[in-house]
Amino acid sequence: MEKRIFVDQMGRSVEVPFPPKRIISLVPSQTELLHYLGLENEVIGITKFCIYPNEWFKSKIRVGGTKQLKINEILALKPDLVIGNKEENTKEDIEELEKNGISVWLSDINSFDEALEMIHQVGDMCGKESQAADLVRQITIGFEEISRVGKGRSVLYFIWDEPTFVVGKNTFINSVLTKIGFVNHCNINRYPEITELKNPNPDFVFLSSEPFPFTKQHVDKFQKLFPKAKVQLVDGEMCSWYGSRMLLAKDYFKGLIL
Repeated sequence: MEKRIFVDQMGRSVEVPFPPKRIISLVPSQTELLHYLGLENEVIGITKFCIYPNEWFKSKIRVGGTKQLKINEILALKPDLVIGNKEENTKEDIEELEKNGISVWLSDINSFDEALEMIHQVGDMCGKESQAADLVRQITIGFEEISRVGKGRSVLYFIWDEPTFVVGKNTFINSVLTKIGFVNHCNINRYPEITELKNPNPDFVFLSSEPFPFTKQHVDKFQKLFPKAKVQLVDGEMCSWYGSRMLLAKDYFKGLIL
């Protein structure tokens, strides 16, 4: 089989049999993307958190969690390609796979544009260039339609409680919020604790369904903390999953009652 060199989003050169016939995905949102691209037969392994699509979750071999991979099981599957992510997977697991001769391609996504770049690159690497290009086109058009949803209003987006962490700059979620017209009230990079913010008084407080499972019980608590803000629950998958989920996000954001 022909082998080609692909540069991942970490700037690493990865040699991959082209097109790869045995793929393992280590990230739920990227697993969903591979399904969208029509790689039913090629994907042989996923993580226990790759719950979409449901038929894959039921039928594909699960190789552990995103941060606790079952290395020996992955090696036994003899994949042509493992697709992971810098933030979702551990450096130690990735290095262990590579020590054993496994080709690992890593995404590194901190913005909307980097997510679109990932879709293109995965499509190219898996022989699905046209499908990936069409998906990117649809996502781009969809987000252009909802670019004024936020109307320039400020928001704090919470991802954890006790301790309370929010989404800051240089994150994919921040980029999505900005893309649909909100202004992130947190000017600190990455995911700071709320105690680091000065005089937080946003127009909106979003409580994400993941990674911390905020529920209606938390709304009253945060409403007392931010009496001038509108506090509401949001679907974390729609806000943080990069890949084909971005196609569905358009209608979700359009339907937000603000």
